[in-house]
Amino acid sequence: MRADAQGLSGNAATTDEQLAAAAKTGSTAAFDQLVERYRDRLLRFLLGRCGNRADAEDAIQDTFVNAYRYLQSYDSRWRFSTWLYRIAIRNAARQALHTTAEPIELADHADPLASCIAQSDRQNLWLFAKRQLSADAYTALWLRYAEDLALADVASALDRSLTWTKVSLMRSRRRLAAAVRQEAVIAERSEMYGKV
Repeated sequence: MRADAQGLSGNAATTDEQLAAAAKTGSTAAFDQLVERYRDRLLRFLLGRCGNRADAEDAIQDTFVNAYRYLQSYDSRWRFSTWLYRIAIRNAARQALHTTAEPIELADHADPLASCIAQSDRQNLWLFAKRQLSADAYTALWLRYAEDLALADVASALDRSLTWTKVSLMRSRRRLAAAVRQEAVIAERSEMYGKV
């Protein structure tokens, strides 16, 4: 089995589900690769739900410990990412981490100025969304658009129906669009009054 696990971990095309199956049979190398794949994504996700980086890192550690502990309960008919995010959501809720923190971009970029500008715009948008939406609606929006999960996977991660997920996303987009338009009108009026 050791050779099989190393073969899996060396293959970049190996799916999460294949790695989870190998980890279920005892391959720590396969589980290590899953941790590597999801560590940064979970950190960005949990920073939006936790009070600070330390709390987010604690939640990540708890998520991976619980994932390893309950790996035998993972059902390969579902995406591994959905199962893992569900564990992360439950850990964050259990710890009652409700303070806001800015999500941070962890990838390196060639142009630091362009990266900072793009990161600032993304952070402002996600912070704006967090102020405007309920926790569940914000989480659904994040999982769908920041993590690019399929609608069914978002619904499963949140333990909601597919219909709720679709409606929540539609209402969230509409609410955000209206709030952005309102902010633009306010900003325009402020500029007009400042110039007079």
